[in-house]
Amino acid sequence: MVMVPSFSSSAAAWSLRCCTNQASRSPSSRFTEARAELVAYGMGRDGIEMRILFTKLRHIGDNLLLTPTIVATKRQFPEAEIWVAVRRGTEGILAGCPEIDRIVTTARPEEGRRTWRDSGADLVSLIEVIRTPFDYAFELGDNDRGRMLVWASHATVRCTNSYERPEGDPLGHFWKGRFNHLVTSGHGPVHQVLRDYNAVRESLSLPEEPPSLRFAQKAITPHELMHLPQGSYALVHAATRWHSKSWALERWRQVIPELLKTFPQVVISCGPNPREISEASMLCEGNGGRVITTEGALSWPQLAGLIDSAGLFVGVDTAAMHLAAAVQCPSVALFGHAPAYQFRPWKSPHRVVRSKDKMIETERYQLPGEELMQEITVQAVLEAVDSLLAERKSSQDLPANRM
Repeated sequence: MVMVPSFSSSAAAWSLRCCTNQASRSPSSRFTEARAELVAYGMGRDGIEMRILFTKLRHIGDNLLLTPTIVATKRQFPEAEIWVAVRRGTEGILAGCPEIDRIVTTARPEEGRRTWRDSGADLVSLIEVIRTPFDYAFELGDNDRGRMLVWASHATVRCTNSYERPEGDPLGHFWKGRFNHLVTSGHGPVHQVLRDYNAVRESLSLPEEPPSLRFAQKAITPHELMHLPQGSYALVHAATRWHSKSWALERWRQVIPELLKTFPQVVISCGPNPREISEASMLCEGNGGRVITTEGALSWPQLAGLIDSAGLFVGVDTAAMHLAAAVQCPSVALFGHAPAYQFRPWKSPHRVVRSKDKMIETERYQLPGEELMQEITVQAVLEAVDSLLAERKSSQDLPANRM
């Protein structure tokens, strides 16, 4: 996997080109012509049989949710060269996806977070994308910066969703004219993995069902905490930078002793943020030294190994939760107002715990996430843990894809 510099929205404006002649034709006719061109010219240029670009300029967990689409694409086209564009700082979690040949990172979009150095590196990266011939380019992050990059790639087939987030808001006329294939299906209440996959499946003739999340065993990096016997501990990930996803520390303190009745140890994982490290340390207090913390020091490959050996994962809706799904660790996930149908653990044993679960999803989403999280009771979490562990105990075989 090769890393290249990033691009920013300020540099992306440089890439605009005259496309009015293409915009005058419908996306469906341009898509048909593009597919015919690929067939006529053998789907290959500059010695590469096929080159495909995926853009997903969102958050860390969103990158992991893209891996089923990447894996399915590589299986369908083993000789294809796959590029992925993501936000800078989120790319580490893709270390477990060897199907990716090159990663392009972008500067953060927030005001005040970009520097002149970012802009310079962004411009270099953008020029490289423009000069690199792509057969297919897919924008899967539903944002203008990703659309700009796909447009700048001048891929033969440029594909995006016909609806922006939130669902039901049609893509603007300007962007419709910059793509030759607009995906009109898969915009309902579906998991994000399916939304990404459906946007690609028709163009690449992929199988109907996407695979599991991907974090390969060979990508796991050893850490001293991995000496713990497999299955002998539960891993708790309470940390999150989103207040709308946070659960009170005093409630985690009530859950941990109950976990210790089943597991000899509990490991508290967290990110490198000082607040997260401090809160993880507080959760370790008491309990006879049977609770330890990662102190925010683990890389994603190291955390993947730690979760892979855990007997249970309990945590909030974060990238760590999706990482647990990728290594098939049984998980209990606490959700705020994020739709569980869209972001729940994908194709792995799990339980979702959230309040007001029977409320209409569109109405529930309008409620403050903090309020919804605080309505989750300790009893509800412990019942979910007991239910999942009982199910696992009754099943003697681990999932076939547990690596």
